[in-house]
Amino acid sequence: MSVEKKSKRQERREKIRKDTMKNRLFTIGLITAGALLVVVAFIWSQFTTIDDIIVPEVKELPNPDGLSLGDPNAPAVIEVFEDFQCPACQFFSDSIEPLIVEYLVKTGKARLVYRHYPFIDGMGVSSGGESDQAANAAMCANEQGKFWEMKAVLYANWNGENIGNLSDRRLTAMAEAINLDMDAFEACFSANKFKDLIQADFDLAGELNVSGTPTVYVNGVRVGELGKIASFQEIAVAVDAVVNAGTGE
Repeated sequence: MSVEKKSKRQERREKIRKDTMKNRLFTIGLITAGALLVVVAFIWSQFTTIDDIIVPEVKELPNPDGLSLGDPNAPAVIEVFEDFQCPACQFFSDSIEPLIVEYLVKTGKARLVYRHYPFIDGMGVSSGGESDQAANAAMCANEQGKFWEMKAVLYANWNGENIGNLSDRRLTAMAEAINLDMDAFEACFSANKFKDLIQADFDLAGELNVSGTPTVYVNGVRVGELGKIASFQEIAVAVDAVVNAGTGE
């Protein structure tokens, strides 16, 4: 009788052991599958071809000069601190910047200046993440007189933070898509040639207490509420105040 009871206990223990092993294997399988998906997604982003790059229509811009647009002697200077991975910056670039260009820059009231603030990768410009590398690519495009074209392509092809949309491979494809001299671009990009200039913008943002992007300044005075995107109306009012002050109105 005691032998039979012992045998049944052993059977139950064996069953529990097998069930536990199955559960462990199932869990390991799920973890492995998830890891494989991450690896595949990363590899896919690295080898995406130029055919997948969105290239917006090139717009005629007023007096482009490096990272600025407009009359260098305009009474008002609009500085916008941006991160190429920032969704609010993408919105600003698509929806508010065209109004600034049309009604404030083309009219001679203001000059528009882009400032780098690649904070999403970390509080600095040395992590080598997608914000940093996008800024690096934009400056290398600027070396060939195509900063604003590259800026438009960067925002058109981004849809998430550090998920491969602005990987080095895709940034190179974007440069090719806007017909840059690729030998010159790749040499510039691999050397991070303009790191110091990007850092200078980042340091300026720190001096001005910039805490997010986009942040707008008109003649050194912040426009809009903290934590909110400055509207075109707010920017226009600030610019008109500067213009009117200069004319004595």
